[in-house]
Amino acid sequence: MRIFLAVARAESLSGAGRVLRIDPATVGRRVARLEESLGAPLFAKSPTGYALSEAGARLMEHAIRAEQAMEAAAHDLAGQAGGLAGQIRIGAPDGCANFVLPQVCAAIGAENPDLEIQIVALPRVFNLTRREADMVIAVSPPTAGRLSVQKIADYRLHLAATARYLRRHPAIRRLDDLRAHRVVGYIPDMIFDRELDYLSEAGVDRVDLASNSVSVQLNLVRQGAGIGVLHDFSLPWLRGARLVLPDDFALTRSFYLVRHADDRRLERQNRFAAALVEGMRTEVARLEAQG
Repeated sequence: MRIFLAVARAESLSGAGRVLRIDPATVGRRVARLEESLGAPLFAKSPTGYALSEAGARLMEHAIRAEQAMEAAAHDLAGQAGGLAGQIRIGAPDGCANFVLPQVCAAIGAENPDLEIQIVALPRVFNLTRREADMVIAVSPPTAGRLSVQKIADYRLHLAATARYLRRHPAIRRLDDLRAHRVVGYIPDMIFDRELDYLSEAGVDRVDLASNSVSVQLNLVRQGAGIGVLHDFSLPWLRGARLVLPDDFALTRSFYLVRHADDRRLERQNRFAAALVEGMRTEVARLEAQG
């Protein structure tokens, strides 16, 4: 069952083999043996990989519950009085992953030396069913699937530029004046969540310097390349930053913690989630106060 889950998540024998540290040929034989014992094909095999069949999708739900039950049992037998142990993977948008999570996870890790924390920073939506992560920080709450959603905190965004850039370019007294400036933002067709479509709210329909990464956008602004919409919690990393029209343009967004609904039964993950939420709330407030 563990091998079945690995193949379903990696969508390939080689990918599953790397995760399990098993030869891909052995992975293939185990899958074939499982299919034979169940009397149903679990995957549709093609040159592009292994996709779950209808039977495989049904088995996936049971396999995940079995995996969660074994994890809960192992944690229960190990005792809950001590620190957290094992591996937890967090998926997050790269702004949060770069500017908030390192401090929070470092503090949690210092208190739990046997805990391995992985931060996956990708500008896209994560698939929890395929276990791309154990829990995800999202910028909008999902509305479908068996998921547990908890609001973490609000955060703010403003237009910002370096003082050097502002000295060398025309004054900005209203939003329309942005048309005379170079604008930094997301690549329009790579905005993966409508909550990230910041510039449209400023009436900007042209992005001169674009990236799907918040960190790259901040570095473009740092280089004096233009004006961008930046998280207030990222401003401590931008020396010489100046807010632009803060009274005319200010956005508030939210972070949400998203987990499998069934994972609420796992004490280890509950304890980690509680520490993560508390740490993020404190860190976002601290950074925004500095910015």
